[in-house]
Amino acid sequence: MVNYIIVTGGVISGLGKGITTASIGKILKLHGYKVTAIKIDPYINCDAGTLRPTEHGEVWVTEDGGEIDQDLGHYERFLDVNIPKCQNITTGQVYGAVIDKERNGKYLGKTVQPIPHVTDEIKARIRKPATENGYDFVMVEIGGTVGDYENVLFLEAVRQMKLEGEKVLYVHVTYVPVIGALGEAKTKPTQHSVKLLREIGIQPDFIIARSEKPIDDVRKEKIALFCNISGEDVISDSDIDNVYAVPLLFEDQQLCKKILRKLGRRKEAVDLKAWKTYINRIRTYDQKIKIGIVGKYFDIGAFKLSDSYISVIEAVKHAAWNNKCKPKIEWIDSKLFEQKPAKLKILDGFDGIIVPGGFGLSGIDGKIATIKYVREHNIPYLGLCLGMQLAVVEYARTICGLKGANTTEVDKDTPYPVIDFIPDQVNIIRDSRYGATMRLGSYPANLQKDSLIAKLYKETKVTERHRHRYEVNPKYVETIEQHGLLFTGRSPDGVLMEFMELPTHPYFVGTQAHPEFKSRPMKPAPLFDGLIKAAKKTKA
Repeated sequence: MVNYIIVTGGVISGLGKGITTASIGKILKLHGYKVTAIKIDPYINCDAGTLRPTEHGEVWVTEDGGEIDQDLGHYERFLDVNIPKCQNITTGQVYGAVIDKERNGKYLGKTVQPIPHVTDEIKARIRKPATENGYDFVMVEIGGTVGDYENVLFLEAVRQMKLEGEKVLYVHVTYVPVIGALGEAKTKPTQHSVKLLREIGIQPDFIIARSEKPIDDVRKEKIALFCNISGEDVISDSDIDNVYAVPLLFEDQQLCKKILRKLGRRKEAVDLKAWKTYINRIRTYDQKIKIGIVGKYFDIGAFKLSDSYISVIEAVKHAAWNNKCKPKIEWIDSKLFEQKPAKLKILDGFDGIIVPGGFGLSGIDGKIATIKYVREHNIPYLGLCLGMQLAVVEYARTICGLKGANTTEVDKDTPYPVIDFIPDQVNIIRDSRYGATMRLGSYPANLQKDSLIAKLYKETKVTERHRHRYEVNPKYVETIEQHGLLFTGRSPDGVLMEFMELPTHPYFVGTQAHPEFKSRPMKPAPLFDGLIKAAKKTKA
């Protein structure tokens, strides 16, 4: 029988419910169980595709073309599995489905209500993965915090699941702050959060206490007393040097054993050796590689939001660790180089530069200036999606003599549209149909034999995930290649340019895809691995 572990959050958002969910799933998998995960997002959007990165973080792309909350990325990286888009559930999807059924007469004249019709739809979506794929455990993370209006029906649905006989266990993630003036960890926020959860009808089985330092026994017992659970079921989740060590932190507190005991499952043979060895080895690396990410989705008021590029950051880490070094990652706002071109000299202080994906006009000139500088100064470069497109624009202007060359996303009247719409996107944009209409998901590419790209992938046929509307214009491919920039990876029909490289440069590589989405801790994405290798070589 499938087991459902429901992860909820309290006190504040951004506590790390996604990491907690992924980490519990990881220790269950290491204990021999078949595990998957679902993310529930209470927003009314049907998916994350139209959300601003600075508002909601990175948009994660699944193999089957889903535009999803970034937490699915944590699940895939920790569990080393591909998760389909149906395992991201939003309020928009649920209400849309219920309204469609009502319009089609599926409710046989009944008054359609939040309970039971909306909650029944939620439960059906939660149960679908286990029904179709035979999982032992389905992790279900409910976004937001207890007390939010948006997630009440999702909490009600998972409450009903236990009442209906499903094997359900509830994990509540809360924050235990230390007030500087007092120097004492305060449990009251956790108490109030659990009180709200219990008012909905859910008694947590475990409380994961997030804090800067480990929770002591005094605080654990106080939380246990006021939250109606055993002290041993209060799990300390303090700040740690590496998020990939969180499963080991949980295992040290026997969380998996406690979960299995509560659910009546026997403990399978545990295989933690490889994961533990990996984490311990990472901690021994001393050499630092400095990588700059030149983007534009950082600013949010007076703060910077690195979550906009979380998968790029994690892919850099995986590649650096694979090359026995520690990454020092810095975020650079491309608009800086537009305001102060002399600041481009700061790029000399980096061992490698990445220009990631993005949309819109803001910061484009700064990115192009970045690309020109690193190309001319032999700084290893990796361009992702827009980063490849702008590398083509810069090369066309500077080397090919195509003055005014541009992408039609930026200048629809450019005399040399070296980057242009995918043909089938023209009508979509004209009709303003922006949701889930880009080139999305996994697509194949054929790599040119003996090219750098092929050597990095160690094969000549690959698949990577995509999320874009614009492509290299085939009309200009011959001209660009005659001047030295080569498109060494193309779609099977040869029409779409998927990868590029500059053979005369230490490492000047780009891809139309997003290889960061397939990077894993023990299996780094090849293009990122190549960047770090080149960065180490030039640094030496």
